[in-house]
Amino acid sequence: MSQNLVAIGFIVVLIGFIIIVAGALLSGGARNTKIAVGGFIGPIPFGFANDPKMLKIVLVITVAFFAIFLILPLIMRYAK
Repeated sequence: MSQNLVAIGFIVVLIGFIIIVAGALLSGGARNTKIAVGGFIGPIPFGFANDPKMLKIVLVITVAFFAIFLILPLIMRYAK
């Protein structure tokens, strides 16, 4: 079961990279490219962006994922 989840996760990440590369190649050298990156360092969400609006979006998404990671163990404990 866990090997199936690892394989599925790997495939999802690979598809994501393919979509990113295809989008970069098909953009045709767009001059107004906006980039945003978000993640976690321990329990603290962070984000970097070259556009303030995109930074807010990335931070909202990372905080939402953080909340899900906090709530998910409680849901799984009482689901049994």
